Amino acid sequence: MDEDDELLAALEIPPAPKLSAVSEKQASSSAPTPSTSGATGTAETPVVVAKVNKSHCILVNPKQRGNPLLKAIQNIPWEYDDIVPDYVVGASACVLFLSLRYHNLNPDYIHARLKQLGKMYELRVLLVQIDISEPQNALKHLTRICLLADLTLMLAWNADEAGRIVEKYKLFENRPPDWIMERAEKYPHEKLVRALTTIKPVNQTDAMILLQNYGTLGKLINTTEEKLSMCSGLGPRKVKKLHKTFSENFRKQ
Repeated sequence: MDEDDELLAALEIPPAPKLSAVSEKQASSSAPTPSTSGATGTAETPVVVAKVNKSHCILVNPKQRGNPLLKAIQNIPWEYDDIVPDYVVGASACVLFLSLRYHNLNPDYIHARLKQLGKMYELRVLLVQIDISEPQNALKHLTRICLLADLTLMLAWNADEAGRIVEKYKLFENRPPDWIMERAEKYPHEKLVRALTTIKPVNQTDAMILLQNYGTLGKLINTTEEKLSMCSGLGPRKVKKLHKTFSENFRKQ
């Protein structure tokens, strides 16, 4: 038994059986049809769905009472309910919350929670709050657990960020996939304008004037401080800052 099998055994998650071509065909033909009448299913293939009578809000496990992340959920209602995970954020989505400091003190806690959760919910998120100085080893271990237990790992660096992540999962529950896809740039120089405005005190107007005068970023970077000062609207402070940014080494030593 290798390490992954030992971890699966600890989580009480059976490894996927290796079937031959004949046995796969027999299994598919003899497999019972899942029940669609509710959460009961059959003895062999239980079907578990979340409660749908409170689909307008986030359901919160009473054990999460007092968690600071609840204060960050302000754009959608939430209420306590008798649920297995910590948060239910959709008809088939749930969140387990874990603090790394608590995980280091109680490493078996997440195993017990996953045993309780079983195969419930289609989307299962493990939300980890990083509240220790050196999280690498703990995160490595939790990543393996997520891969084996079919969990999505999300990281937060404070309670406010953790609360916003829980909130966003509920807010995006019924959004189409293209709603969160990257939008195409409306103008060809839009990315360059945004990049130049990260150089303080250069503003959007300055960036557009520079691109109109030089055409490409390469020509702009290779110009001299004297020529930069000839662009309208650029004062000595902006010219000096631009030239310094373009001249310094971008790679850290």
